[in-house]
Amino acid sequence: MSLRRTRLTVSTPGRSIQEITDEVQRAVAQAGVSEGLAHVFLHHTSASLILCENADPTVRRDLEAFFARLAPDGDPIYAHTAEGPDDMPAHVRTVLTQNSLTLPVSGGRCDLGTWQGVFVWEHRRRPHRRRLTVTVWG
Repeated sequence: MSLRRTRLTVSTPGRSIQEITDEVQRAVAQAGVSEGLAHVFLHHTSASLILCENADPTVRRDLEAFFARLAPDGDPIYAHTAEGPDDMPAHVRTVLTQNSLTLPVSGGRCDLGTWQGVFVWEHRRRPHRRRLTVTVWG
C-alpha cells in the first residue's frame, strides 16, 4: 500500500466559495496511486470543504444566501463574538457542513461525478490563508 500527504494553502478573499478541484487532482496525480482513496482535510474551524455543483455558480450563491439566513452575522443569541459579528456564525456554518472529504481514486484521479467539484467555503468576511492536507492511499 502507498501513502502520500500533500499540504495545500488556499488564499480566500473573504466570504466566498472557491473551487480547489484542480489542486486536489494534482495532489492525487503526484501521489502515484492508481486506485484508492483521497482524504482532504481543512485545518480550520471557520471555513468548510464541500463537494458541490461546479457548473452553475448560482448554486453556490444560493448556498450562501441560505446560510446567511440560517446563521446570520451579529445574531444576539451568540455569546462567542471574540473576533467580531461573523465569528460564531462561521463556526456554526462549519459544524453544519464539514471540514473533510474522502473521495474515491480511480485511474490516478479523484473519481468525481460530471458536475462535482471540491470547494473551500470561507465563512469569515475578511481574507484568510487556509491550510489543507490531502492524504492519498491505495
